[in-house]
Amino acid sequence: MIQRFTFGCPLPTESVVLPVEPAAAVPYLTAEPDGSWSFSLAEDAVVYGLGEMPRGINKRGWHYVTDNTDESRHGENRLSYYGAHNFLLIDGGAGRSVFGVFVDFPGKVFYDIGYTRHDRLTFRTEEPDYDLYILTGDSPNAVCTEFRKLIGHSYIPPKWAFGFAQSRWGYKTAEDVRAIARQYRENELPLDMICLDIDYMQGYADFTVNKERFPDLAALSAELKQQGIRLVPIIDAGVRIDPEDPTCTEGLEKGYFCTKADGTPFVAAVWPGKAYFADFLRPEVRDWFGHRYKVLTDCGIEGFWNDMNEPALFYSPERLRAFLDSMAQLRGQDNIEQEEFFGKVVGGAMGLMNSPADYASFYHDLAGQQVRHDRVHNLYGGSMTRAAGEAFADLRPGRRTLLYSRSSIIGSHRYGGIWLGDNHSSWEQLLANIQMMPSVQMCGFLYTGADLCGFAGDTTPDLALRWLEFGLFTPLMRNHAGAGTREQEYFRFADQLPALREMLRLRYAMLPYLYSEFMKSALENTGYFRPLGFDWPADPEAREVQDQLLLGDGVMLAPVYTQNAAGRHVYLPEPMQLYRLRSAEDYDTEALPAGHHYVHCALNEVLLFVRPGHAVPLAKPAACTAALDEQPIALLACPDADGHAAYRMYTDDGETMDPEHDGHWTVLDASH
Repeated sequence: MIQRFTFGCPLPTESVVLPVEPAAAVPYLTAEPDGSWSFSLAEDAVVYGLGEMPRGINKRGWHYVTDNTDESRHGENRLSYYGAHNFLLIDGGAGRSVFGVFVDFPGKVFYDIGYTRHDRLTFRTEEPDYDLYILTGDSPNAVCTEFRKLIGHSYIPPKWAFGFAQSRWGYKTAEDVRAIARQYRENELPLDMICLDIDYMQGYADFTVNKERFPDLAALSAELKQQGIRLVPIIDAGVRIDPEDPTCTEGLEKGYFCTKADGTPFVAAVWPGKAYFADFLRPEVRDWFGHRYKVLTDCGIEGFWNDMNEPALFYSPERLRAFLDSMAQLRGQDNIEQEEFFGKVVGGAMGLMNSPADYASFYHDLAGQQVRHDRVHNLYGGSMTRAAGEAFADLRPGRRTLLYSRSSIIGSHRYGGIWLGDNHSSWEQLLANIQMMPSVQMCGFLYTGADLCGFAGDTTPDLALRWLEFGLFTPLMRNHAGAGTREQEYFRFADQLPALREMLRLRYAMLPYLYSEFMKSALENTGYFRPLGFDWPADPEAREVQDQLLLGDGVMLAPVYTQNAAGRHVYLPEPMQLYRLRSAEDYDTEALPAGHHYVHCALNEVLLFVRPGHAVPLAKPAACTAALDEQPIALLACPDADGHAAYRMYTDDGETMDPEHDGHWTVLDASH
């Protein structure tokens, strides 16, 4: 059941697609005098949700703020990341209610989930105008399905987007790109995508191509597509101020940019220097900006990633001038007190980036009403995704287009996927990737993944391999690195190259299963990644597990995420069949009873646990999705007590916009 409660005069977010009549009394929650809501948590209560946030699968014990933030220093001490995913699922514990809470609000929402008091959950919005939804069901899975119905079906990318993507900030020329493709092929490493960062642009301006570095982007795109590889370029939110740039001049002429209070365009600096920012909250602006992608779709480009769309701001000219003026007062000094140094110099410089004062200084036109940006801040990145997603229906009619974004809000999951932002090369970030996946997916973002190996810092060969051993199961599988970091394309790790090759090949062998489970989740509003507590809510040990995931109908994953580990502890809520995979062709298996186990896992192995009555199809590996024969050559099965095991597999052409009607299902029987 879904109930809606409206408070004040909410600004529209369009996050919800299912009409729900307003109800009267809010169940479960207690209204507090300060405008917040509270809920008493039993000792064994678990709180799931909040999508892209730190601190594990169970969010209890920390405080959070949904405030889309360009947060490159990922860590457990952060309060906000790139997405605003205001959905909580509260499993009250033994014999208690399971219910969901969705706060439909475009500004900041503050959560205290057992941080101040272990037995108390509270949340409040920055302003008193919002819609509150309460969802009830008989299990966590049932509540999540209700929520997914409320917010609408998730975006579905083309099938080739489930192949492997190689990316780096630093592929500066067409020859750099060709060299990457060539070395992947020479080393027999499967590859479907090469992503272009801002290096391909002319002066970091959207919808431009540097003709010296990339003299013929259309020819390069066609050349790579013949090899089964798509180019996937970046698009940033800031529009470079340039009187020769048609995106800039058209946007100015039509009044499509965000403005200051006096009506003049708001200006802030990002990669191209000073930039304007499209007012994506206006339908006509979304239509205009989305159709600007035609510059690149005309070159044969079939996929994009949107970045810097929180929006990230390096500085505004006004605040930069004020900071430099304050520094002029220190000229001639050679002994600055610590408080002044860290407060005025260091703090002042760092405070220029993504300044709250800047976010409060510009405005949107929302249905004729001038609305200050910080009141609707979390809508911005998702509205950019919507602009592109809606335009692709015209630019590429009847065909799916790859699109994923850094910033998001619930609702933008209908138009594109997300990646989990600028992480870093560390084992803790591998664990964070594992734990964040079910949280973002229960909020509708199914096409999701993290930067494998880590974006910032220098990875290591063993981290690269262990991360790939989890990443081969994520819908978006991309190796992405920042400029100046260790080169981490998989062919560069000679010692681990054979194992890396087999893990990439295993991804392609498992695509019939992974794609089928994705499509089931997208079409039927079920879970692709799920916490163990979702399927065993009455098992207290399953509800405590923070580092194992269910994948689809019949698989449990227990990734190794610790340096130098030769195995790990695994909890099985039921008997399962363990497959220890070294490749698509080389594996061994054993039946394990329910309970606790220490399972050995060599550096070149991945653990796959198949549940009773289920099977996992394996195809013959391929160099790219276009070359994949999806006919299964093996079934990894776990027969139930009656000897039955089967799999319901989905297939389609991977391109059309209506997979619900153009696909078909096949039951594969692996019974004894």
